[in-house]
Amino acid sequence: MSVQATITEMAVRAKKAARVMASLSSEAKNRVLLRMAEALQERQGFIRAENGKDLAAGREKGLSPAMLDRLELSDKVMQAMIAGLREVAALPDPVGEISEMANRPSGITVGRMRVPLGVIAMIYESRPNVTVDAAALCLKSGNAILLRGGSEAIYSNLALAKVLQEVLAAEEIDPAALQVVPTTDRDAVTFLLGLEEHIDLVIPRGGEGLIRFVAANSRIPVLKHYKGVCHVFIDADADIDMGVAVVMNGKTQRPGVCNALECLLVHKDIAASFLPKAAAALHAAGVELRGCPATKAIVADCVPAGEGDWGMEFLDLILAVRVVDDMDAAMDHIARYGSQHTENIVTANYANAQRWLREVDASAVMVNASTRFNDGGQFGLGAEIGISTTKLHAYGPMGLKELTTKKFIVYGNGQVRG
Repeated sequence: MSVQATITEMAVRAKKAARVMASLSSEAKNRVLLRMAEALQERQGFIRAENGKDLAAGREKGLSPAMLDRLELSDKVMQAMIAGLREVAALPDPVGEISEMANRPSGITVGRMRVPLGVIAMIYESRPNVTVDAAALCLKSGNAILLRGGSEAIYSNLALAKVLQEVLAAEEIDPAALQVVPTTDRDAVTFLLGLEEHIDLVIPRGGEGLIRFVAANSRIPVLKHYKGVCHVFIDADADIDMGVAVVMNGKTQRPGVCNALECLLVHKDIAASFLPKAAAALHAAGVELRGCPATKAIVADCVPAGEGDWGMEFLDLILAVRVVDDMDAAMDHIARYGSQHTENIVTANYANAQRWLREVDASAVMVNASTRFNDGGQFGLGAEIGISTTKLHAYGPMGLKELTTKKFIVYGNGQVRG
């Protein structure tokens, strides 16, 4: 069978399975997830053996130690996947939730019911644990899922899918509700992105190149974020010690993630007091500062910033720093260089904080808190499938509710429209 025929058949089967998933009770879905956790525990030998094939191939191809680390299904990663399935099973089920019921003058009663999206295709790189994490969230929210991981993890992803599908079959649920694309052929992604009749949403997760390719080639709605260029603005009324703590956490806790701080904006009236203290702490942590001329006049040992440093996602211990005239200048900078991910102000001025929340456009806008808090778990979602910087239909961390939508429901008693 050709790649195109294989992908099409998978999508058709997923569409059929999605109807089954949408009608499952919360109890049935939770039972499946808990049995999946047990199955992963029981089948670790098989899964680790298949993962070993990917690791061996990766070493032969010369993958970096960091890439091999992300690829390995270690004991720690396996236990995290098992725990993740149990955690998702414990979350409230959003499907079927009814809200906004209202009586209309015609006599009908109109409300909204939360329902699954249908078939979700997820295209991702490297980490095979994403296979289980994404499957858990999609199944709990009543969706079918098509998973296309990176070629370097093909054996691992297929092994994980096999174990999870066996549980679905044992529970008399169509295993097509969870499928991994079984080929590393790149044409498979292109074919997948054209199947708008069978797939309702595409979620790419990985580097900017992958996400831009998916967005450019998909005929299906795409939820994405290209990169996380997160800013902190130190207002004139900021508490200096608080500002230093927020900046340090945002930049140094995990510099390689999308909610890490990449650019520091400082009000000119506080720059001479704030920057020396912040720079000393950042330099002690090994952070390279790339500053504008006003910054360099205060922090002599920072590197002069170039135009390319503004809007750059460094994902490293590097921080761009700019002194700005006022809050308007900070918001203008963010509007030009930001990525609609996470934007934070440090201030004791209530009016400025409220204006910041209203006017800054990002999936998470914060006051006096580290950008690192933009995370589904930290926000109380329990788990997330990614962070969307698009606005239709989700903006920010995507948990169970973001994998559903709402349809209108109407109760009548024989009413007809005149």
